[in-house]
Amino acid sequence: MEIFLDTHGEKTGILAKKRLWVGIGVGVFILVAYILPTPQSLMDVLEKYGYVQKMIDWEIAQNLEQASDKTMIVLGLVPMAIIFFAVEALPIGVTGLLMPIMAYFFGLLPFNMIGKTFAGDAPMFMLGVFALGATVVEVGFHKRLAVWLLGWTKGFWVPMCVLCISMSIMGSFMSAPAMCSFMVPVIMAVYYGSVKAVTPKGEKIIHDPALAKYLLFSLCFALNMGGPGTPSAGGRNVIMMGFFTDYGISITYSDWMKYGWPLVPLGSIMLILYMATFFSKKIKTRDLTPGLEYIKEETRQMGKMKYAEYVTAGTLFLIVGLWIFGGEAAGLGGPALLAFVIPVLFKTVEFEQILVRISFNAWFMYCGALTLGALLKESGGALWLATTFLNTLSKVGMDQGYGLWVGMSGFAGLITNFMSDAATVALIGPIVVPMGIMSGVAGEPWAIGLAVALASSFAHFLIVGSPANALTFALGIYPDTNKRVLEAIDFVKYGFGFFLLSMALLWIVGFLVIYPLVGFPEGILETATQVLQSTAN
Repeated sequence: MEIFLDTHGEKTGILAKKRLWVGIGVGVFILVAYILPTPQSLMDVLEKYGYVQKMIDWEIAQNLEQASDKTMIVLGLVPMAIIFFAVEALPIGVTGLLMPIMAYFFGLLPFNMIGKTFAGDAPMFMLGVFALGATVVEVGFHKRLAVWLLGWTKGFWVPMCVLCISMSIMGSFMSAPAMCSFMVPVIMAVYYGSVKAVTPKGEKIIHDPALAKYLLFSLCFALNMGGPGTPSAGGRNVIMMGFFTDYGISITYSDWMKYGWPLVPLGSIMLILYMATFFSKKIKTRDLTPGLEYIKEETRQMGKMKYAEYVTAGTLFLIVGLWIFGGEAAGLGGPALLAFVIPVLFKTVEFEQILVRISFNAWFMYCGALTLGALLKESGGALWLATTFLNTLSKVGMDQGYGLWVGMSGFAGLITNFMSDAATVALIGPIVVPMGIMSGVAGEPWAIGLAVALASSFAHFLIVGSPANALTFALGIYPDTNKRVLEAIDFVKYGFGFFLLSMALLWIVGFLVIYPLVGFPEGILETATQVLQSTAN
């Protein structure tokens, strides 16, 4: 980034640009919240679906006009947050903290609800994942995991292919954030060993930022591409299964896999080709063998697994097991917080050592994104945006079949980059299933709901899109300097093109090949229609 000097010779260019973006963000907020007229369609949605009465009951509005004013403020927060997160006009943690602060200041939710949006199950889950990754790294267990997975590979392309394919597959069956938390340090260790090998002895490490970014984004995007595979790949899938159940549509674990899992290996291969085509030419260090030998040698020096590693491995498997098999009873946050307690109880890692390794900057950012998602949902802003989008689709003949799948999956894929994937499905799911019913097309409720859930995995181009993105951003640091590898804008540079390819994969392979080959269970439309009619009556 170009730096300009002021008359006093101080470097002020970066600061000036950040102030400019802050001003732009605030200006956009004021424009949307206070200057633009409130659309009549928004007021209609708020009144029709009970949001006005809800705000009156909450005592944050007294009538339709005040309720719509609150919703316009929420809608103004969205572009401001996007700008701040994308260009880091403020530290991302500060932007995250702004969301509940603005909610308190403008009275957008009851006070007791605001705190819950910022520190609910999902934030506790994220915090626990940070702690789990910190413990794994602190005892060195991540190096053994890396050796087991990549130790047999050599060169550049073989390790990269194994990394992308294995992470996509593993990310389809277990928590992507958990995988990310201990694989990012592994990747950076491989990177460090590789660049160290080509640096003249006795000299300062000559870094290869292009390689570091290449490795981190390959890992991150591979984990994201595992999302469509199975229901256990993420909360988004479980949430959509719940919406199906609400309308009498039964779907099993294996049923889901028939539609989603074929996209996983295809997506990982597409990722390898994408990164090789557009980004590998920038890399100076072309051999990862020294890095792999580096972590293998460090592992050999560690000797046999020690007490702390066994406890860490047990903690890891316990937490992941509770995530996979505990269901709703266990949740996500509760098991994750065991990562703080077990190491201390078994005296393997000091509590302070865990805290030092946690990126609270990224955690505040993630919590703020969840608060923004809750504000959109509770204010009616999300429903109005979705309704407006649907009306637009109907005008161009995309209100059923392939057109509807493309339109709504495209909408879901886009907004999942601006809020959590689970929040995306939670917002859109209640709308799209009834849409499928009203279309009158056999299998449509299933097809459109599944399309939205699968697309919500492709959160590639903003930090706030998924926990894996946030963790990659937070944990990707150079081992020797402790400086961050990635900037927020890197996600846009590297991720937007792959987002478009991911959507194309879903639209071409998913909708034109998998949907027709697998088909849809009979009787879905009839059953769901009966449930909808009984609910209305």
